[in-house]
Amino acid sequence: MTATQPVALITGVASGIGRAAADRFRRDGWQVAGIDIAPVPGGHGLAAFIQADLSRADTLPAVVDQALALAPTAFVHAAGIMRPDSDAETGADCGAALWMLHAGAPARIANALAPTMPERCGRLLFVSSRAAQGRAGRSYYAASKAALDGLVRSLAAAHVARGITANAVAPAATDTPQLRDPLRAAAPVRPLPFGRVIAADEIAATLAFLASPDAGAITGQTITQCGGASLAGV
Repeated sequence: MTATQPVALITGVASGIGRAAADRFRRDGWQVAGIDIAPVPGGHGLAAFIQADLSRADTLPAVVDQALALAPTAFVHAAGIMRPDSDAETGADCGAALWMLHAGAPARIANALAPTMPERCGRLLFVSSRAAQGRAGRSYYAASKAALDGLVRSLAAAHVARGITANAVAPAATDTPQLRDPLRAAAPVRPLPFGRVIAADEIAATLAFLASPDAGAITGQTITQCGGASLAGV
């Protein structure tokens, strides 16, 4: 780590939106540290890497300790999985893994990091989903993502006086390995009105803007990035 570059700690950094965010943040002059359950081949340019399963509560104390040692200015939670209600494991544990990965773990990490972030610069960012508005057959997934609305507003309120912002980006279908995951076969991707799925780089660009000084007045918001899917009558 160098003293001149701020550190962005990004979860889910091995693939998909997390990897795209890591690439974008590096181009914008950040040092990037990552967290993922999967190894990152060749380090992928990361300044530091924590390998951990964030869907398990027993991993979090060690993850938090390592995260605090990195002294990040920005925390970006991009790790996630989609499981339909028909998935046997999801039904058996009532979506416990989804809840922990999408809400419990990021809340624990963000609450630990926020008090240590520099005033007027600290950024807490979360990848939600347009499915948080509700999807038939995805109740556990939708509920775990909807929890981020309350999380970002709570974090924003707790730290607004110090100028530390908390926001979420809620994409519609995005071109990541998750779209091709056999475990989501029961929840096919719907076509988006603008004629294609969203590129992971497009979500990364929104996250990078929210981490920038230009976004210092935006906090407590969930920004829907959906290619027109939220338009009435479309």
